Amino acid sequence: MIGYGYAGRTFHAPLIDAVDRLRLTVVGSSRREQVQAAHPGVVVCSAMEAATYAEVDLVVIASPNESHHALAEAALRAGKHVVVDKPFTVTLNEARSLAETARQQGRILSVFHNRRWESEVRATKEVLQSGVLGEVSHYECHMDRFRPAVRQRWREDPGPGAGLWFDLGPHLIDQALYLFGLPDSVNASFATLREGGLTEDWAHVQLNYKRLRVVLHASLLVAGGGPRSVLHGTRGSWAKFGADLQEQQLQSGMSPNDPAFGYDASPGVVFDGASGTQTKVSSPRGDQRGFYAAMRDAIRGEGAPPVSVRDAVAVMAILEASFASGAQGRVLPIALTAAELA
Repeated sequence: MIGYGYAGRTFHAPLIDAVDRLRLTVVGSSRREQVQAAHPGVVVCSAMEAATYAEVDLVVIASPNESHHALAEAALRAGKHVVVDKPFTVTLNEARSLAETARQQGRILSVFHNRRWESEVRATKEVLQSGVLGEVSHYECHMDRFRPAVRQRWREDPGPGAGLWFDLGPHLIDQALYLFGLPDSVNASFATLREGGLTEDWAHVQLNYKRLRVVLHASLLVAGGGPRSVLHGTRGSWAKFGADLQEQQLQSGMSPNDPAFGYDASPGVVFDGASGTQTKVSSPRGDQRGFYAAMRDAIRGEGAPPVSVRDAVAVMAILEASFASGAQGRVLPIALTAAELA
């Protein structure tokens, strides 16, 4: 694993440790004492040494966004399978380059879109598949925070891969792609609303489908707020309050193998349009271990990668189109080639 910041120590390392037949043996980090205290016996070395370390099968890249492409490229060329934390890269061209390198090297390449294994997204998918809402015409998802003070950190300083939408946009875009497939076009608006802010801290992005509109929203100035996810259809609506708890549980030190891990006590609510009745629907358990279990199986030739390279490239295309739409103030198509669309 390369990087022992928030993503590496909170998500990747505990999830890897919790999956049978996976073992974390090397960490590329300057935080030697912190790594070895948490993971006795691992080798701690530089990022590039970890990317090409001879005795590993899988390299997980959890370093700052701008470094993803170079490290993933080096690992693939060294014959490693690779997982890249989101965002996959900082440009669509970099994403395409990695996809081609993985194809040439015959290696498995995936991106850590862990929202697919969260209770909120699993609940959304279950409601869609049930048909209880009829034909769905509107989906909206919010990932809001209340952080009114600007912090000095690379995510909030100007530069490649910085800003709120590069942080949360890949999550929101991938879940829309997972639930509904590729949109036809995108229109977006971004703003910096906090005093002293240097990057956008408010994002409102609409994905346009033939008979569906998807609204993705993120803000750092929302306290409390409304539902996280809503669906509206020809028979009724559904709303889900409360975020998936796995991040909070991992922060607290809970093992992903704990029976309580991923349990979400917050139900969704179905609003029947004809009768006006409201019905609570329990939320399925979230389990991000599923990502690494699927990656393990793919390496062993026993299944498909957890997130395909095709989807990784598509998310980057939509991300790039949304930034261009916000800058130009108009609706834009998704710039994928015919081969990528196929």
